[in-house]
Amino acid sequence: MTDLGCPFDAAYHRDPYPLWTKLREAGPAHRAETPDGLPIWLITRDADVRALFQDERLSVNKAHSRGGYAGFSLPPALDANLMNIDNADHLRLRRLVSQAFTPRRIAELREHIQRHTDTLAEDLPAEAELVADFADPLPLAVIGDLLRIPEPDRRTFSGWTNTMMRLPSLAEIADAVGNLHRYLVDLVADRREHPGDDLLSGLIAARDEQDRLSENELVSMAFLLLLAATENITHLITGGVRVLLRHPEQLAALQRRPELWDRAVEEIFRYVSPGQLAIRRFPLTDIDLHGTVLRAGDTVMLAIGSANRDPARYSDPDRFDIRRENSNTHLSLGHGLHYCLGAALARAQVHSGLSTVFRRHPGLRIGVADGDLMWRTSFRGHALEALPVVCG
Repeated sequence: MTDLGCPFDAAYHRDPYPLWTKLREAGPAHRAETPDGLPIWLITRDADVRALFQDERLSVNKAHSRGGYAGFSLPPALDANLMNIDNADHLRLRRLVSQAFTPRRIAELREHIQRHTDTLAEDLPAEAELVADFADPLPLAVIGDLLRIPEPDRRTFSGWTNTMMRLPSLAEIADAVGNLHRYLVDLVADRREHPGDDLLSGLIAARDEQDRLSENELVSMAFLLLLAATENITHLITGGVRVLLRHPEQLAALQRRPELWDRAVEEIFRYVSPGQLAIRRFPLTDIDLHGTVLRAGDTVMLAIGSANRDPARYSDPDRFDIRRENSNTHLSLGHGLHYCLGAALARAQVHSGLSTVFRRHPGLRIGVADGDLMWRTSFRGHALEALPVVCG
């Protein structure tokens, strides 16, 4: 065990993987602090991360935090979501929303996703900023249509969630959370008055007619769907563009053989890993991890980004390889009970976004030197603030 203090510095934000390599080699668990001084455990080895994802002695419920973990300090109406609920209640909520993400439903959505992707790719100016002009609007359009969010509101919502993920200041986060809360409460009220065949209307019916979820669970579900269905997809697309442009021989192979895209998407999930840390967990009892004791109530963070580069699972893990055979064992979509409900939808959007932008703009190139790219400063993820490109 090592005691790191806060390891999430500027070098980490640019490239977290040297830190993860160092920690994997040093031991299975490490004491550290978040930028706001919260003591945490970092778990970095693939086998341990997988095991703890499925260990029922770990809870995602903040009530089990010994130190009074607050996180984003969400109000109850946003906090009662799948990422904060264990076992039976988690499964109950998961079943309610799973109807929107069946393989059959995703197959039906592919044409809809491709239509949005084609429009955004066609509208890219000669000099574009790929986050704002393409990678952010795509998932917003898809989930916005699923929930029937008015189009003028989608960018506003995105601005609030971006503020949360950038972690600027407690006041700015509180303001964004308050705006999100009020917007979703009003949206649910409006949808009660004007129901349709969208996913949110279905959840409201489950609340009002079948009493299968509480009002807080209803609003929280809408919040989680909008947040989870946009944030990582945006950064997988921009990260995927960057990494493919840095490996032109592999991009050329994809352009010659489009059938390689499915495997390439899995490798991008593994290699890019926009979510470096899974949501915090709290031991319900003391857990002995190879001689290191995680005490009941401690804050434990599973390092997905580290596990995705663990040489114990992936040969030459820091090498990007679209032909890698076991890329699809990555943990970027979670594992066990908390495996991403919208995994198939995420894969479909990343596949459509990347393949389309390179097909429509074969001369695409990044408009600044790699060292001049700006990275977000959230310790939870590894994502670009912006990606200036020349469409060529």
